[in-house]
Amino acid sequence: MTSAAPAFTVRPAHTSDVRQIQKLVEPLVHQRILLGKELVVLFESLQEFRVAVDADERVIGCGALHVMWEDLGEVRTLAVASEWLGRGVGHAILDSLEEQARELGLRRLFCLTFEVEFFGRHGFEPMGEQPIDPELYAELLRSPDEGVAEFLDLSRVKPNTLGNTRMLKTL
Repeated sequence: MTSAAPAFTVRPAHTSDVRQIQKLVEPLVHQRILLGKELVVLFESLQEFRVAVDADERVIGCGALHVMWEDLGEVRTLAVASEWLGRGVGHAILDSLEEQARELGLRRLFCLTFEVEFFGRHGFEPMGEQPIDPELYAELLRSPDEGVAEFLDLSRVKPNTLGNTRMLKTL
């Protein structure tokens, strides 16, 4: 018995994918599940993105890996088209991002999510009040990146992150 080839593939994003990524995540932004990103920001962060595409090269899922520190990265903007939910697309994207993280030398992955069960199945655990080395904390405070502020649980991001769970995985 042979298994059928997957109906999708995961690959690095191309510039031609950016508008499709924006269209894919837009409903989740309106539902306040994901933070919105301007089109220019999506283009600027293109190298961070992996996309799942169907046989016609339509973007059916996306996710990004953002390096925060020498051993720490964040999984961002993980989204799957509603008609593809439950078909392994999100898992395949997350697996690809984790592989990329290992290749970069990262040892920990952070995410801020409503999808606690999904990330839990991939080994992420909710973060408590984990102590951070004071020198690292001071360095990370210098970053204007909102993801870093979310990781540090800074009050300035609280209104945008209510209901989300901060999760961490050791690779």
